[in-house]
Amino acid sequence: MTDKIFVDSNIWVYLFADADDLKSNLAHDFVFSTMQSGGSIVVSFQVINEVSHVLKRKKYTEAEIRRVIGDMMGFCLVSDFSRASLLLASDIRDKHSFSFWDSQIIASALLSDCSILASEDMQDGMVLSDMVIKNVLKA
Repeated sequence: MTDKIFVDSNIWVYLFADADDLKSNLAHDFVFSTMQSGGSIVVSFQVINEVSHVLKRKKYTEAEIRRVIGDMMGFCLVSDFSRASLLLASDIRDKHSFSFWDSQIIASALLSDCSILASEDMQDGMVLSDMVIKNVLKA
């Protein structure tokens, strides 16, 4: 498998939450099976920021948050904001009525040539260009 898969913030939060529940296990299985099968995992700085913010609210220490940031940046491709991503996100909001932040995620995934956008809270099965949104936390 050589697909690029964009992994949304909520998947990472479940992965790093260290909970022993279904969604945490599904997040762990998805991320690690993607890595083991040769797929490239893509995130954006927005995703890293969102994960860091949620973990801080969950009382993670700054040292723990730095470890998470290092882990994510170590095994993921990281896309950055750009003029193109901002304009594409605006177009996505206009055409599909996604939220501001979800539109930024979708734009980053599309501009990174991802075939899958793995999320929990977007429109499962929706196809945008050649990319499909998948809810990978469904049992």
